[in-house]
Amino acid sequence: MPEIRTAKAMTRNARISPMKVRQVLELIRGKSAERASVILKFSDKKAAGIILKVLNSAVANAEHNYGMDLDKLYVREAYADKGVVMKRFRPVSMGRAHPYVHRTSHITILLGEHA
Repeated sequence: MPEIRTAKAMTRNARISPMKVRQVLELIRGKSAERASVILKFSDKKAAGIILKVLNSAVANAEHNYGMDLDKLYVREAYADKGVVMKRFRPVSMGRAHPYVHRTSHITILLGEHA
């Protein structure tokens, strides 16, 4: 069985919650790298811009590090894991404070090459 070559790129601690990122990742999973790039460019979601940077990095890694054919690349895996949670407090009336959290994500994209 031939070994499948993969190129990987990731960003860590992106300032967006993993749930919001996963919604956009579902749109590109399994698509060609070129088609995924077009989908992300025309998406209105904030996560699309962040994911597009990771995708472009993965394409560059595939070309530079592994010499893969850009026309045959597709999104083999795309996932977002939970990152650091930053806990903060917001002042409210009568001298009280309400806690809230800033969630972050680790976004990973693996590109494969069609045979």
